[in-house]
Amino acid sequence: MTASGRSRPLAVFDLDGTLADTAHRQRFLEREPRDWAAFFAAAPQDPPLAEGVALALKRARDCEVVYLTGRPERCRRDTVDWLAAQGLPEGRIWMRRNDDRRPARRTKLDILRGLARDREIRVLVDDDELVCDEAERAGFKVVRARWGTASAALKDAQEREGRT
Repeated sequence: MTASGRSRPLAVFDLDGTLADTAHRQRFLEREPRDWAAFFAAAPQDPPLAEGVALALKRARDCEVVYLTGRPERCRRDTVDWLAAQGLPEGRIWMRRNDDRRPARRTKLDILRGLARDREIRVLVDDDELVCDEAERAGFKVVRARWGTASAALKDAQEREGRT
């Protein structure tokens, strides 16, 4: 292994619904029009999802942990601060461009394929069933994060609006 740890396999973790409990901010997506600014502004108050955090800490023993989120780039500072406050492993954070409105399953699969060109991806942990399905079809090992509160509004936003 190199000093930078680049030879370690990657464990790729989603944030919303996998590590972060977004239930308290779902109300912003359940109205018309959806209030995306308020939805993302409330992210720093997300409680951690204990099962996801424990899995990330466990995977950090033998993998480099990286984060793959549909959150827009403008949320980077809040996201970095939230991860640190939860005691999660430091790792690169892959975020959606602010103007990217592709479905999460497309955005995330593109990034996964790019990462896999140089590194072994040991596992992807995500709560979005469509992302998981696409990743499995592409040959990635997936852990489906089913420990969070499912939200129909968030699933719709991920797939049809390309917002998270």
